[in-house]
Amino acid sequence: MIRRRLTGTLAVRIAIASLVVTSAAVLVIAVGVLVVSQSLFQHLIEAHGATAAAAKDMFDQTVGAVFLAVLVLAAALSLALSALLARHLSRPLERIGRTSRRIAQGEYHARAPRQGPEEAISLADSFNQMAESLEEQERLRREFIINAAHELRTPLTNLQGYLEALRDAVIAPGPEIFASLHEEVDRLVRLSHSLDALGMGDAPTEPGPLTSIDLVAAIRSAVDLARPALDRRRISVETRLPVGLLAHTHPDLLAQVLANLFQNASRYTPEGGQVTVSAEARPVDVLVSVANTGNGIPGPDLPHVFERFYRVEKSRDRARGGAGIGLAIVKQLVESSGGRVGVESEFGLTRFWFTVPT
Repeated sequence: MIRRRLTGTLAVRIAIASLVVTSAAVLVIAVGVLVVSQSLFQHLIEAHGATAAAAKDMFDQTVGAVFLAVLVLAAALSLALSALLARHLSRPLERIGRTSRRIAQGEYHARAPRQGPEEAISLADSFNQMAESLEEQERLRREFIINAAHELRTPLTNLQGYLEALRDAVIAPGPEIFASLHEEVDRLVRLSHSLDALGMGDAPTEPGPLTSIDLVAAIRSAVDLARPALDRRRISVETRLPVGLLAHTHPDLLAQVLANLFQNASRYTPEGGQVTVSAEARPVDVLVSVANTGNGIPGPDLPHVFERFYRVEKSRDRARGGAGIGLAIVKQLVESSGGRVGVESEFGLTRFWFTVPT
């Protein structure tokens, strides 16, 4: 195994190739001088019966000519082997270069072939991983633009329609009209606040020192704030909380995380359903879960629910869809406090969980 890895490295391959080229050149010269020249010299001596001086001259002439011819042959062989080696080594790099130019032109699906020495294959794998990341980022960027445009277009279109109707005296101003206008403006304000929260989550600033808090009291307070919205839809709430559970976190960030999870549960739990809140102490952290009954989240959507503007409900129904930002904010806030976040959904039960350091 070690031998295979050693001979597979580019440096060893170059060394072996150089040794082969040198050995070939030496072998050709040795054969030419020691075998061919000696044979020709003996033949000339026997044929002409020359004196020692004449024999020496003939030997020098023979060796000189043969040696020159052998050098030319050895140089040609070395150049041929070197060119073959250079082509073998440069071809994978040329392919990666062509692929990089395609990606630079917007072809994010392009991938470099895994061919050549071990180092070239490793470089191709790293390059392809980068290309996949770029392709994913481009997909997210386009979805962000599309969803952000939709989020802005809907309230702006409604505002424009109401204002034009008021201007043209098609409808009369009244409390209901102003309430509708205020609702659309409030929707834009909430979207703006959500985007601000995402921007703050991306900033490299620290949210501040962690504070030791009573986690059970914080969860119960969040449940009390969410209960009116849950009661309106006849959604029951069950709490499974131990007594005296302490954790280190940011109280304001924790309150926002719980509020967003309860809002999400209220939106996707059917009327008459149930939301279950639980907390479990573990060796290094506390696991908090918010589970709700309902249709659940399809398997292909689970890896994407924490992405910005991602919606499981593709119809964009605002009664159930929201802006697609709340869970992205949850992820950023939890991770900024040193925790983790996740989701599970099966058998009509969806469970969002996050951890809080102890």
